Amino acid sequence: MADKRDYYEVLGLQKGASEEEIKKAYKKLARKYHPDMNPGDKTAEEKFKEVNEANEILSDPQKKARYDQFGFAGVDPSYGAGTGGYGGGMDFDFGDLGDLFGSFFGGGFGGSSRANPNAPTRGESLRTSVNITFEEACFGCEKDVIIERVEQCETCKGSGCEAGTTAEICPDCKGRGMVQQRHQTPLGFMSTSAPCSRCGGRGKIIHKPCKTCGGRGMARKRKTLKVSIPAGIDNGQTISLRGQGNAGKNGGPAGDLLIVISVRQHEIFRREGTSILCEAPITFAQAALGAELEIPTIDGKVKYAIPEGTQSGDVFRLKGKGVPGLGGRARGDQYVTVYIETPRNLNKEQKAALKKFSELLGEKNYEESKSFFGKFKK
Repeated sequence: MADKRDYYEVLGLQKGASEEEIKKAYKKLARKYHPDMNPGDKTAEEKFKEVNEANEILSDPQKKARYDQFGFAGVDPSYGAGTGGYGGGMDFDFGDLGDLFGSFFGGGFGGSSRANPNAPTRGESLRTSVNITFEEACFGCEKDVIIERVEQCETCKGSGCEAGTTAEICPDCKGRGMVQQRHQTPLGFMSTSAPCSRCGGRGKIIHKPCKTCGGRGMARKRKTLKVSIPAGIDNGQTISLRGQGNAGKNGGPAGDLLIVISVRQHEIFRREGTSILCEAPITFAQAALGAELEIPTIDGKVKYAIPEGTQSGDVFRLKGKGVPGLGGRARGDQYVTVYIETPRNLNKEQKAALKKFSELLGEKNYEESKSFFGKFKK
């Protein structure tokens, strides 16, 4: 039992999936792993059995309710067997134990708590991603984000009942959603709590379900949200929008929406923290004589004077031309690494002139070259 996969995971669904979603996922996977489609494939055969087992539980409302609350222990009486007991001839009430821990920690213990099924429950948080450009990450922007989330049904306002009707408190469990079961064991009597079979663990019975949501009180809707992305955000960072996830149940708060930012690569710039890095080619003449260059930045081109004798690999700093810090902190700097581009496709006249120029220079103007090769002579 320890290696069993969660039934929702088997069908590729999230907990709380609707009956229609379960049916659709089952049909798709059953067709994919059916033995007739995969003759002799033992792996496909095992997956086919796994999919059928998951569908058997999740397509049955009562079994699904027990599984949602207790996991495998709620649908398989042999799950967790052999864990041993204490003493002999005693009457154990694990439901009371769950209530005891619930009173201290505000929740169930071991899945056996008799918590009120109508108590407010926080909705699940959702996660999505947004792609932005390098410049949008630097300066901030607004983006429309489309999500699908569970919201309270507008028709019944979350009650699940048709207009003008109300739900009946379940007479079997008195609205608790759980019933006590007493079992004779070799160690004595043991009392456990189980989901009420009459109301499916909801604690109430809806005689006239809302036609819009089918009595669930919730409906899945597509929403477009305008999201403000702050200046200076970096690739992989997450924005959290409080209360924009799935709606809570029974008046509980909604979950959050987590937006992961993906920044597209720039063709010129790289980023390290709040610093921007780039490389700029210069000619031999510009490097030797010095020159005023036009350097691209995220603010546009700026002029920068490089000195005489600039070498390949020299780095120059443009103060305040980097990325703004998050939360309005100061901008970083831009660092420009220059490299000398060697001319190609010289004609005879250019080659002759360059050769004559090289002879005029000699070794005295090349200090690093003279130093490097001089070591070998020694």
